[in-house]
Amino acid sequence: MQVNPGIFKAYDIRGIYPTDLNEDAAYAIGRAFVSFLKVDTVVVGRDMRLSGPQMFDAVTRGIMDQGADVVSIGMVSTDQFYFACSHEKLPGMMVTASHNPKAYNGFKMVRQMPYLLSGAEGIQDLRRIVETDDYAPAVRKGTISELDLSEDFVEAVLGLIDVSALKPLKVVADTGNGMVGPILKRVYTKLPVELVGLYLDPDGSLPNHGLDPLQPENRAELERRVVEEGADVGFAFDGDGDRFFVIDDRGEFIAGDYMTALLGRYLLQRKPGSRIVYDVRASWAVPELITEAGGTPLMERVGHAFIKRRMAAESALFGGEVTGHYYFQDFNYADSGIIPSLLILEMLSKTGQKMSGLLAPLEAKYFISGEINSTVADGKAKMEQLAREYGDGTIEHMDGVSVSYPTWHFNVRGSNTEPLLRLNLESIASRAEMEQRRDELLAIIRG
Repeated sequence: MQVNPGIFKAYDIRGIYPTDLNEDAAYAIGRAFVSFLKVDTVVVGRDMRLSGPQMFDAVTRGIMDQGADVVSIGMVSTDQFYFACSHEKLPGMMVTASHNPKAYNGFKMVRQMPYLLSGAEGIQDLRRIVETDDYAPAVRKGTISELDLSEDFVEAVLGLIDVSALKPLKVVADTGNGMVGPILKRVYTKLPVELVGLYLDPDGSLPNHGLDPLQPENRAELERRVVEEGADVGFAFDGDGDRFFVIDDRGEFIAGDYMTALLGRYLLQRKPGSRIVYDVRASWAVPELITEAGGTPLMERVGHAFIKRRMAAESALFGGEVTGHYYFQDFNYADSGIIPSLLILEMLSKTGQKMSGLLAPLEAKYFISGEINSTVADGKAKMEQLAREYGDGTIEHMDGVSVSYPTWHFNVRGSNTEPLLRLNLESIASRAEMEQRRDELLAIIRG
């Protein structure tokens, strides 16, 4: 069948419903998934999007018509979906468009935890099968059954921390009418925590704000409420719950690389000498804190498909990305929003420090730009130009172009989904050097 090839992304399938991605496409993708992986049972969950029921029905019909059984886990967060695939040792399809606006829908697809289908491994194969109607012959009609693993999930994530060590902390949590609210309430009722919830009820019409907490307007209310409530910390979760963000006691947003450094150092106390994976955009705070704590930092390409695969290959304890993905060996190398939130509560309780106090040494030494996006017609040519202009630095091409000097470094890489170049830059000399170098690079990128 004819389908918009642009929906087949680097890490998942995603598009606007019903123009890019409709029931016919979902049905075909369900058939292609079974045909490509040659599987007989598939876990399927969905998020709260308004098109979710239609997309769920269509994709499960495709799976069953292609001869596989469906294990429906209902409306869940993506970390619950990963847990179900691990628990049942089955492949799976999650109907979600993550943090995209409400008009979108899509699929995240597990081959076998922790391995997901990606653009390089599987997603383009599905596209070819759909476009050429090249399905394997189906020998039977599948059935559908329901499975509720929510209680097992609650027990599993609580088992990753020392609940008895927690002090009575006050937390403001904003789940943005996404998928985390219901399961977060079930987890947090078992903790000595005062939870102030913002928008905990799933609602695909998104009446309050968008689903991506990296956008400042989507976390502004949370930042304000943390200060107003005198809370110890604020937590924000993206729409499907696989990304997580922290607001400190001052109401300040904490960069994902700072959180990776703090969580990595903390987890190394439990398992000294472990390996920790981080992405190419990160602050030098990450490898320096990991090394000081006796761990081995390992740099990897951006994207959950790459990080999970590397962690599994290296038996890494923990992984973190600048964009708020945190991955755990004890969670089958998958990312979760709820698990890092629990670890932070444990860290605050055991250290007796405020979140701002834990951050202070990092903020005094590492001056980071955050990720800055620029629309560029020819990203490849711009990256080649940057490699030439900064050829006197140490250059790496793991993901985009990375250049290091003694006191500063940067990474520029193309977006996997849009005509954008993304710049991350840091100085350890001063904020002034960071700003000067940032502006210098942006002038070239946008020139």
